[in-house]
Amino acid sequence: MEPTGPSPRKPLPRRWRRSLAFSCAAALILTAARTGTPAARSEPGTHSAPRRAADSARISFTRDVAPVLQKNCQVCHSPGGIGPMPLLTYEHARRHGPLIKQVVQAREMPPYQYDTHIGIQKLQHDWRLSDRDIATILRWVDEGMPEGDPADMPPAPKLPEPGQYQLAAQYGPPDLVIKAAKYSVPAVGQDRWWRPAVPSGLTTDRCIKAIETKPTVAGRSVTHHANSTFVPGNVTTEPDAVGGGGPGSVRLSEYALGKIGEIVPADACRIAPAGSNVLFDIHYFPNGKAVADDQLEVGIWFHGPEVTPQTRHRQTLGLYALQSGSGDFEIEPHGTLVTQGMHRFNTPVRIDSWQPHGHLRLVAKRLEVLYPDGRRETLSMVSNWNPGWHHSHVYAEDAAPLLPAGSVIINTAWYDNTDKNPANPDPDQWVGIGDRTTDEMSHAWIAVTQLDEASYQRLLAQRAKK
Repeated sequence: MEPTGPSPRKPLPRRWRRSLAFSCAAALILTAARTGTPAARSEPGTHSAPRRAADSARISFTRDVAPVLQKNCQVCHSPGGIGPMPLLTYEHARRHGPLIKQVVQAREMPPYQYDTHIGIQKLQHDWRLSDRDIATILRWVDEGMPEGDPADMPPAPKLPEPGQYQLAAQYGPPDLVIKAAKYSVPAVGQDRWWRPAVPSGLTTDRCIKAIETKPTVAGRSVTHHANSTFVPGNVTTEPDAVGGGGPGSVRLSEYALGKIGEIVPADACRIAPAGSNVLFDIHYFPNGKAVADDQLEVGIWFHGPEVTPQTRHRQTLGLYALQSGSGDFEIEPHGTLVTQGMHRFNTPVRIDSWQPHGHLRLVAKRLEVLYPDGRRETLSMVSNWNPGWHHSHVYAEDAAPLLPAGSVIINTAWYDNTDKNPANPDPDQWVGIGDRTTDEMSHAWIAVTQLDEASYQRLLAQRAKK
């Protein structure tokens, strides 16, 4: 099959991409955390006293822009947050107004790269700004960034503490926290991998409701990825299980830069087996600042004991490769490359989430499905990939694709090793597939709920009634 290709990429200056790579995490949780707060309830123009007609026609910071920043940006752009500058006051926003306009208009911020007019648009925990919010910010900057009436300023939201579990705002404290053994990352050096195994402490099989992998505050900028896998309790180290494929192993989760967590649908069970160990596969990348005794941890929220693997559909998180044949590839200096991989499902399934993965030369990815009757449909598309943010795009429960037996998913990736790619550190280098940050990868993490024919037909009928 011949990929049609992503839409042209809109390059940002390299300096912006570096500063944006670690900005504004956890906006999805901020939305939930602020539900019910005055800021969350406020809509532009609805919380102020009557004003003159001339004033009401103008966009102001206090009345119109501050609510947008509070809802979508301040969780990171605040003291102690990972944003490069605070955006709490009028003075903060005015100082960076032109930059805010540029990154919002390009949909680089908030950092949730997912095409707005292609594929499934109903997503859970969607960070993207609405067209209305974007228009408000652009107009405010174009009109000279007026402050407005200070009386219109909404109350400051309660922001989460740096380092706390983001999903705790939705689910409370995790039911189980599993900590990896400590590891010290030097200031400089090559990529490093740390693969300890620790007991899970589970005495019965449990069904997972949500998972969050959490580096330390100091360690999050050097933690490239962290995979975690349940392995039998007698396994303390098993290099062959790094990919999650060892005998008796079950994938727990995957973390990469910028990812918050995973949420399992209410009718599905991702199993946490009793008597297991958790094997970590943590990839550190020194970035100029040493991090001593870093200790990554995984927080798990469980369904109640009444929810068992026997009463729910089985859900698995898997790595779906995008290359065929030997699985190897190279990108020539100043060259480009397209890779494509397919997977056929022999039973009905539901696709619950899609998480593209790649490094510095990746620029776009797409997920399609080829149905048994020959129809081909694009499910999701990311045309402006950002290597600093690996989101798991979780489909809304009434929009998650239901695929009949015999369906084939098609993953396609586009790579750019030229100087037109602002994330490319060196277009003169050959780039091959590999584990290092400067290598490339070609796969997607996909959460799949396994269905039988009766369950598939029942879910189809339920949706047809809505």
